[in-house]
Amino acid sequence: MMTENQITYTHTNTYTTLNSITNSTKNVWLVFHGMGYLTKYFIKHFEGLNKEENYIIAPQAPSKYYQDKRFKYVGASWLTKENTALEKENVLAYIDAVWQTESKKWEGQSINLTLMGYSQGVSIVTRWASSRKIDCKHMLLHSGAIPHELTPANFEYLSPTTIITYLYGDKDEYINEARKTEQQLKGTALFGDRLQVQVFDGIHEVNETFINDLIK
Repeated sequence: MMTENQITYTHTNTYTTLNSITNSTKNVWLVFHGMGYLTKYFIKHFEGLNKEENYIIAPQAPSKYYQDKRFKYVGASWLTKENTALEKENVLAYIDAVWQTESKKWEGQSINLTLMGYSQGVSIVTRWASSRKIDCKHMLLHSGAIPHELTPANFEYLSPTTIITYLYGDKDEYINEARKTEQQLKGTALFGDRLQVQVFDGIHEVNETFINDLIK
């Protein structure tokens, strides 16, 4: 008889930061990459931001894999359909540890927090923020899907001034017309008139122009 069992153990994972927290820091970004990324590459999309005023934290998805048959390029994934509920709790606990370590750096400072998820990272940022009641100035949901299980009650804690942006490219190969309608309806149900839908001319890629303009 085959039985699937569980164990609990200590796991170590990395994450990447860009710039430093100083008295000049105005904005902190907690950014979640899409499937296939490593944070040391994903975080480069934020190098155009003012280095004195912006501090970027990029957690690393724990499940890594080779992306090609040459075993040369490594990518990472947050979750799959296998044991999703269990893996979700592992991922959220890891993000908690990153947050607890990093948030100490700006205690006592007035900081604008932006939470961003790109592609698969959208499901992670919305699940983590809603379950931990993390308020922010801006939540940027970029080219990804909002989890079906989330409801308006999950986001009632957000400040009335929090801005929610759903951003995607008009030529995104992963977002068809049905998905666009589904996500806009889902976003409106969750966030009401605070939701801003922004469409750019482009494919499924990180829009650095929007990121840079967001602060301006």
